[in-house]
Amino acid sequence: MTGSKKGILLVNLGTPDSPSVPDVRKYLDEFLMDERVIDINVVSRALLIKGIIVPFRGPKSAKLYREIWSPETGSPLLYYSIRQAELLQQRLGDDYYVELAMRYQSPSIAAALDRLKAAGVESIRVIPLFPQYASASTGSVIQKVMELVKSWPTIPNISFVNSFHDNELMIKTFAENARKHQPETYDHILFSFHGLPQRQLQKCDHSGNYCLKRENCCESLNPTNKFCYSAQSYDTARRIAAELGINRENYTVCFQSRLGKDPWVQPYTSEVLKTLAADGKKRLLVLCPAFVADCLETVYEVSVEYHEEFKTLGGAKVQLVESLNDNPMWIEALAEMAG
Repeated sequence: MTGSKKGILLVNLGTPDSPSVPDVRKYLDEFLMDERVIDINVVSRALLIKGIIVPFRGPKSAKLYREIWSPETGSPLLYYSIRQAELLQQRLGDDYYVELAMRYQSPSIAAALDRLKAAGVESIRVIPLFPQYASASTGSVIQKVMELVKSWPTIPNISFVNSFHDNELMIKTFAENARKHQPETYDHILFSFHGLPQRQLQKCDHSGNYCLKRENCCESLNPTNKFCYSAQSYDTARRIAAELGINRENYTVCFQSRLGKDPWVQPYTSEVLKTLAADGKKRLLVLCPAFVADCLETVYEVSVEYHEEFKTLGGAKVQLVESLNDNPMWIEALAEMAG
């Protein structure tokens, strides 16, 4: 088709429209009611989310969002996601039509897809902005896109980036950002990833006899655990460490942001902080390679909460390495994935 463009849809997780309690509650409700995020039966999920978590967690989360919210740019996650889309459009040029969406709240996937349809694109390449595959993130985006386009009279060729945990340029960007902080001057390096319930890892083990049933089952990537979020996280950390020349004994992979009483992926970042403080470590450098843009989990949870927690335990400093944000090398990585 002469003059047709290729559509690119970038999708990040989402952010409240404002740090007000009503907007935060609205965001949490949509996010946590996703059947892939809290994968229990719908009645129990509704009672838990609408009856307990959203009413009580909303005000607390709103307070945290106010800490990171900029009067000029708003949410850092939305700001950097917009920047990524704009810079990718510039990099790809007029043969492409780049749209940004959030899985939850604004801008919506439905509105972005409608704009791509109206533009008459010949294909759509969906890039969920989550380096490691998880049913609750990438899987949810894929499901939502498929639900929305299934009723279109004409469906263009649609493809998805399943994961990019081993993307070379992404690895180099994280390493480049870490070098700015002189990793050799720190006592230990943490690779802190977002957490998931253990049951969600087990669901990705189609063999039924590997996940959490073998010692160090996530330490190396293999055909059995290739879709495992934890295994992909370890692989990302290993690649960044190799790029930085960091030996295995000098870094730890851990997981943050637990919710509820069920066991989540371990080790927990908070527990690792206790162990390192007890071992006499004073200065920690922390990378968060599950996030392509700085957000509440990096700017506040790591830089503020974990820093203060570590100091209370006897440590001196927790230093966050900035995320990929609008680094030109990361934009080049997106361009490669766009095809």
